[in-house]
Amino acid sequence: MKHLLILIVAAALYLHFYPNEKVTQFYNDGKAVLLDGFSEFSDTKVRLKADKIYLDLESDLEAFSEQEVEHLKDITSSRDNVKEFYVTICKTEKRDVVFHITNENKVCTTINRYVSML
Repeated sequence: MKHLLILIVAAALYLHFYPNEKVTQFYNDGKAVLLDGFSEFSDTKVRLKADKIYLDLESDLEAFSEQEVEHLKDITSSRDNVKEFYVTICKTEKRDVVFHITNENKVCTTINRYVSML
């Protein structure tokens, strides 16, 4: 065990004084992945359940076509998808090719109610 600790310290000292770009990049990528995983796991903020958008729009789904309902299910399958849709469609003048303009506005209005929890 003592020899392993000495080896780790020696490697850390070598990399500190003689940095290598590939090793540093590998370390930074690994660190970012771990930090993202830990932050996702230990997130204590109140977050939006993605299906809440779908449940709020359930009474209006009669006005949606089958294709629009399926697209809405895809959007509300995860919080990341909801956030991506909000940023790319609702916050810009860009139109979604699947939704009719009135249905798109309904979806964006519903997401706007919960934007602070994204």
